[in-house]
Amino acid sequence: MPDLSVTIAGVTLKNPVMTASGTFGSGAEYSDFVDLNRLGAVVTKGVAVTPWEGNPTPRVAEVCGGMLNAIGLQNPGFDLFARRDIPFLRQYDTRIIVNVCGHTEEEYVECVRKLADEPVDMLEINISCPNVRAGGISFGTSPSGVERITKAVKAAARQPVIMKLTPNVTDIAEIAKAAEAGGADAISLINTLTGMKIDVNRRTFVLANKTGGMSGPAIHPIAVRMVYQAARAVEIPVIGMGGVTDAESALEFLLAGASAVAVGTANFRNPRATLDVIDGIREYMEKYGVERITDLVGAVR
Repeated sequence: MPDLSVTIAGVTLKNPVMTASGTFGSGAEYSDFVDLNRLGAVVTKGVAVTPWEGNPTPRVAEVCGGMLNAIGLQNPGFDLFARRDIPFLRQYDTRIIVNVCGHTEEEYVECVRKLADEPVDMLEINISCPNVRAGGISFGTSPSGVERITKAVKAAARQPVIMKLTPNVTDIAEIAKAAEAGGADAISLINTLTGMKIDVNRRTFVLANKTGGMSGPAIHPIAVRMVYQAARAVEIPVIGMGGVTDAESALEFLLAGASAVAVGTANFRNPRATLDVIDGIREYMEKYGVERITDLVGAVR
């Protein structure tokens, strides 16, 4: 049997397939369809120190090749998450990665400190959230901002830290290197691309927020390119995401240099997408005589 296990920042996953934050809740919504024990990891929906209401509706729209969302990181806040979602996930033999969000550096750090004593395996820090104190500029769009927030989070964290990078930048390699310089244990990319949809009949924006995050198969080639660039720029592990729908699209990320992949929007169309990807990767390895999944990581130069 081929060995699908991967190790990221000292944490071993039984396979390289995880869920993408915001597309799988915290597992309970999918547990009737997906055996969570089979997943490499469950990445939770974004968690903040206090509850967030999110953006006004409408905030989701289908588009050609994917979807736009402007949910606004709606979440119940840390206290309910720790009381309800972590115990639920602890029932399963899978790694738990908590996605952390915040408006300010202080909010990120406070949430990370609260998670320090919780039984979770890794933290994924979403630095694509608006920084209110910087006039709406995302932390993740400047190398200096990325390095600063990474250092602050690392100083407060007990679990390994994955920095989730935005693709809405000029040079993803520089952003990746800034996260590494700040002490990140790993990086994940890409987050959604900023997009817009207009209803031509009503002559208005489809989303109340006007813009939203574009995800789905249409962004996959962009994501593969960025993962390739980031993986060549840093020594820390890379987790690839963006338009994974099947084993082939997942394998592209691995060959480009990612150590693991996250399945996101595909879950909405096919609740069993993660399992299909795992099975497809195993079949690929058997077909081509690949003994260890790690032999595929970065095989395309």
